[in-house]
Amino acid sequence: MKYLRIKCVRNKIVSTLSWSLFLFLGLSLIVVSPADASRIKELAQLEGVRSNQLVGYGLVVGLNGTGDSASTEFTIQSLVNMMERLGVTVDADQVKISNVAAVIVTAELPAFARAGSKIDVSVSSIGDAKNLAGGTLLMTPLHAADSKVYAVAQGPMIVNALAFGGKAAKVQKNHPTVGRIPGGAFVEREVPYVFGEKNELNYHLRDSDFTTVSRMSHAVNQHFGVQIARSLDAGEMQVQVPEEYKDRLVDFVSELERLDIIPDTLARIVVNERTGTIVMGEKVRISTIAISHGNLSLVISEKSNVSQPNAFARQGKTVVTPETDIGVVEEAGNLVVLEAGASIGDVAAALNAIGATPRDLMSIFQALKAAGALYADLVVL
Repeated sequence: MKYLRIKCVRNKIVSTLSWSLFLFLGLSLIVVSPADASRIKELAQLEGVRSNQLVGYGLVVGLNGTGDSASTEFTIQSLVNMMERLGVTVDADQVKISNVAAVIVTAELPAFARAGSKIDVSVSSIGDAKNLAGGTLLMTPLHAADSKVYAVAQGPMIVNALAFGGKAAKVQKNHPTVGRIPGGAFVEREVPYVFGEKNELNYHLRDSDFTTVSRMSHAVNQHFGVQIARSLDAGEMQVQVPEEYKDRLVDFVSELERLDIIPDTLARIVVNERTGTIVMGEKVRISTIAISHGNLSLVISEKSNVSQPNAFARQGKTVVTPETDIGVVEEAGNLVVLEAGASIGDVAAALNAIGATPRDLMSIFQALKAAGALYADLVVL
């Protein structure tokens, strides 16, 4: 019995230690990977690794009478030139283009795109075509900013729209003059860029900030155990490639970009007066302030009263007398006091308590900014 009792106590101790170790590891994971952290690959972009925009002019054929009209001369010229290149001689005055539309084709050539790979293209009408549904894009060269052809697009389009109607009514859903061809272009030329030809990598922050770039450099140096990263300015970090990663640069970049960083942001309030949208940042603070809010409603109604003599009266005439009713309703203003350093949650709760609408909030924030009590940038769109 004594031996069994000792064995049970030992098992209990081991079980307790196991649960303690599990809890410690869980807390460690929470500390190492905070919920508001972002990876370096979301915060910065490697210099030289970027996409390039392509554009081209082409023709869409096969439309059911919804193409460009006869007044669109450049569509006629393009169709005639294309037919002549194919060995067919046509008279421009005899060409009907109701089934043809002139379009602009745009695409984005991603980084490291190789010759023969496919990319998506967007097709947009530039004439007076009514609908591109059912059309097929003919071979269209896509040029970059250096005027060189990097891709060629062709194929049937997908137009997620419809448009039907007559002279008196029309039904339209979405935009029928813009289409898309998934994988509709073949890459013909690669962008001349050699990855890893230098011993350092430069990362450009998408939102420049001194605190964020400093945290990035510190996190890289702490992870690799050597001082290989330094901040050049608020928007750029330079990283020296360690010797052991000279032949494994892709592994180095992958390991570096997966590091978690807590970015620092400006305290900002964005107000869109047209839509009534208000977005407040996490670090918005205000000083001690008292806010009062009240609405004044003035309603004026006009009506006319007709006064006329009796049916058998010998004298008198019909008189129209105007009558005006005025009603004034003023809601009680609630006074709310917010202490200095109030957070966004406190501000939202206080403004909701006084019944402020989005339109009222815009006026309140502008008044707080004018009073010098709002410690945030106020951006009005």
